[in-house]
Amino acid sequence: MRVRTVTVSVMWLTVAASLFAHCDQMVLAQAPGLSEATIASGLKEALQVGTQNAVSLTGRPDGYFQNAAIKILMPSPLQPLEKGLRAVGYGPQIDELVLSMNRAAERAAPAAKPIFLEAITAMSFDDARKIVTGSPTAATEYFKGKTSER
Repeated sequence: MRVRTVTVSVMWLTVAASLFAHCDQMVLAQAPGLSEATIASGLKEALQVGTQNAVSLTGRPDGYFQNAAIKILMPSPLQPLEKGLRAVGYGPQIDELVLSMNRAAERAAPAAKPIFLEAITAMSFDDARKIVTGSPTAATEYFKGKTSER
């Protein structure tokens, strides 16, 4: 279950990084000539495409493991133990554990897709406005609130 949570979080970060780099300027620049419904619809469509792209990239072998930006490493609290185990010859087993965490995330990514698409469908214009004009973590907080329970 923890790997699935990590997968959902990392998948959202992948979507957010590719989508929101310039989204706020794009939406705000177009806002005067567009209705709120059109802006919200465009953002939802962009998020849906971003989600599909993120699942396509991560939900396959090496989708996480070969991507340095999202590769799941040994959790910080276990890193001192990892160093000690490597020093006494358990490096291959540590490598296998890291690989298995990434493989689990790769298998779980497609299961996260409908969860994100449901959160996108439920997004109101006010939610979209908060994401676009809010803090750098506004999108993450929105999706965390809408997807964590599932």
